[in-house]
Amino acid sequence: MPATKFTPSIPSRPVYGGLKSHGAVPSLMLANGPGAEALLELIAADPSILPHAHVIYIPEGCDLGPALQAHDPASFVQAASYGSILPRFRKLLAEARMNTRLYLAGTEGLIGQASTEAMAAGMLPEMIEADHRGSIARRMQCVHCKGITEDVTTDPFTCSHCGLTLFVRDHYSRRHAAFQGVCVDAEAPGEVPPQQEIKA
Repeated sequence: MPATKFTPSIPSRPVYGGLKSHGAVPSLMLANGPGAEALLELIAADPSILPHAHVIYIPEGCDLGPALQAHDPASFVQAASYGSILPRFRKLLAEARMNTRLYLAGTEGLIGQASTEAMAAGMLPEMIEADHRGSIARRMQCVHCKGITEDVTTDPFTCSHCGLTLFVRDHYSRRHAAFQGVCVDAEAPGEVPPQQEIKA
């Protein structure tokens, strides 16, 4: 699956430049779903990174874990979800040496959350490489209740926390690693536009 091409209409959205090898330096690799393809492409281009790489993979319906593990990284963990792997990821970030690189591949939600964690742990943005692969579903934050709804593909959508019908704003918050949703019928209750699919 090739990297996702986004329209340039959302200035606040991060730019995902793809994964570029930094050679045989300590690294953390985190991917979900078809993001493993990006890691495999990186490994094929420069196998020297693997002996120093700690790899975490969340399959989400893809079966690429064995292919990643077969390359014999420094460590390999497969997890059910980002939430389940977060304590281990935080531990790896806390133990990371200077010059450690972070390679992220997969959905925008994973990339955003993991980048936020890494920078909170002291990693500089230039030490993070990202490649968006897979779903274009958005991670949305309701500006009213602050709840997060994962995998939003339609506009408007219903907040999974407070039940408001929200308009999908083209504004990405790096702090929350989410787009913002605003009540669509606040001024005219019940007047909700037809639902449509979100485009990249």
